Amino acid sequence: MPLASLLNTALAKRADLIAQLSTASSDSLKTDSSKTNCFRVFHGTVEGVNGLNIDRYGDAWLIQTFHQTLTEDEIEVIHKELLAVADLPIVYNDRSNRNSRILNELDAETEAFARSEQVISENGILYTSKLRHEGQDPLLFLDMRVGREFFKANSHKKSVLNLFAYTCGIGTAAAVGGAKRVVNVDFSSFALEAGRKNAELNEVGSVCQFIHSDAFPALRQLAGLKVTGRNPKKLPSYPKMSASQFDLVFLDPPRFAKSAFGTVDLINDYQSLFKPAVLATKPGGKVIACNNVAKVDREDWFNSLVRCVEKQGRSVSEATWLDCHDDFPSFDDNHPLKIVSLTID
Repeated sequence: MPLASLLNTALAKRADLIAQLSTASSDSLKTDSSKTNCFRVFHGTVEGVNGLNIDRYGDAWLIQTFHQTLTEDEIEVIHKELLAVADLPIVYNDRSNRNSRILNELDAETEAFARSEQVISENGILYTSKLRHEGQDPLLFLDMRVGREFFKANSHKKSVLNLFAYTCGIGTAAAVGGAKRVVNVDFSSFALEAGRKNAELNEVGSVCQFIHSDAFPALRQLAGLKVTGRNPKKLPSYPKMSASQFDLVFLDPPRFAKSAFGTVDLINDYQSLFKPAVLATKPGGKVIACNNVAKVDREDWFNSLVRCVEKQGRSVSEATWLDCHDDFPSFDDNHPLKIVSLTID
């Protein structure tokens, strides 16, 4: 099917989200809790062009390619369809190289816009956005909207631990939802600085903490466990933290990462993170666990989480799956991003 037809079909499926869009100011977006001006427009893996994603990020369109660079003709087709919806700047980030770094240059005006700070809105919560920066990914992962909605709805008067926090979207949503304490942990100072801006945009900075740390030492200290590493005699310095339990613990690790303190491996060793996350959860509290590896079977992963809880002498009294919204369609309702909320007794 021609690209124009595929994109038209995708846009039609998102008519309700597109209908919310207007030239409203950030203040009016914030006061209207229904307002969302950031969402996926075209999810190519499922909608017809593998590796092509198109998103709305506030007052801009973002095109990203992960497998193959777009031709000039394809870019022209996409521009025509998007500009018919809204005449906004269009940023194309070609990330088709193996390291996912942005390859292509933009004209001076578009480049300046892409590197400027913008403000976007999701369900009335404001987030900072910059479509090109020192990192690779956009500053808000749009497929996690369901997670942010969960924390906004379930954090009132609760303590929240947000691990691998990135730009603290989950922590910000929890604070807006009335959390009494939010601890955001991430190894990137750049990401945490964006998290601080998100808290400030929503006037919730007073309840948010931002811990610049590898997740392993932070989580193990909070869980009351000894900090270990692959070579205990050569551990780098890390922020010291006291053991503490939380009402809600959010665990969203990357697929694979290696540090002096341990290896994050969502396929072979999710338990090395999940065990201390359980120990850092109050009785009756919830761990919200995520796994974004497509080949990990949902039920097998879930069963491994339950076994891990039971090995700590505790039990799972309730489990709720959080499914991505319809702007992130999946094959046979089997989305690569799996999110489950487990109540731990």
